[in-house]
Amino acid sequence: MRVVVQRVSKASVLVGTKKISTIYKGLLVFLGIEVNDAEKDVLWIANKVTSLRIFPDNEGVMNKSVLDIDGEVLVISQFTLHAKTKK
Repeated sequence: MRVVVQRVSKASVLVGTKKISTIYKGLLVFLGIEVNDAEKDVLWIANKVTSLRIFPDNEGVMNKSVLDIDGEVLVISQFTLHAKTKK
């Protein structure tokens, strides 16, 4: 399992020209799951991502998680995170 996490002030998913989902302050997560990944792996990564202290507190120190700020999370399936590019 691989993830790429980006802190965002706004993020959307479009299919063609149709907006499927939008979030505001929170995390955009690109998630790649492989066939050998188990449910326990998904639970571990979900806990890890939601616990990341990457939002500033009142003093500007990165000391708050997405849960602490009542932020939103948008997860996008990204199988290319497991692409084999070596030839």
